[in-house]
Amino acid sequence: MQVIERIFFGNYILSVALISWLAAQVSKTAINFFLSGKFEAERLWGAGGMPSAHSALVCSLFMATAKLEGVNSPFFAFAFILAAIVMYDAMGVRHETGEQAKVLNRMMQGWMDGNIENILPKNGKMLKEKVGHTPFEVLSGALLGILIAVLIPVP
Repeated sequence: MQVIERIFFGNYILSVALISWLAAQVSKTAINFFLSGKFEAERLWGAGGMPSAHSALVCSLFMATAKLEGVNSPFFAFAFILAAIVMYDAMGVRHETGEQAKVLNRMMQGWMDGNIENILPKNGKMLKEKVGHTPFEVLSGALLGILIAVLIPVP
């Protein structure tokens, strides 16, 4: 563990959070590959999908802070509130944005099929639909982050 901590500047909380984010992104890519049958490199850094890397990051952040600073510290309070806001946003605003992108993409595809080309975005790209999370994806990411923080010992 000391090698990992040195890589991330000897900061236990930062190390745990980044390891959790990385684990979630790799898991997301593997799950997407298993379900779709194709490798999408964008899943390694992209938002949305299962599990939520945002949730894994902030939940490991608050758990590592609790372990290092204690639950009565102002740092823990800040990390906990940050986690709540990020997870709420992932399930709310960003999830709805993805649902709207799906509808708009279907509309644009329909218009394309009708040869109305001036409706399409200038770059010809469809909108990103994987920008938010379902409650299950957020919960899975949160549990992954908490598990990683629990497993990595405080130096």
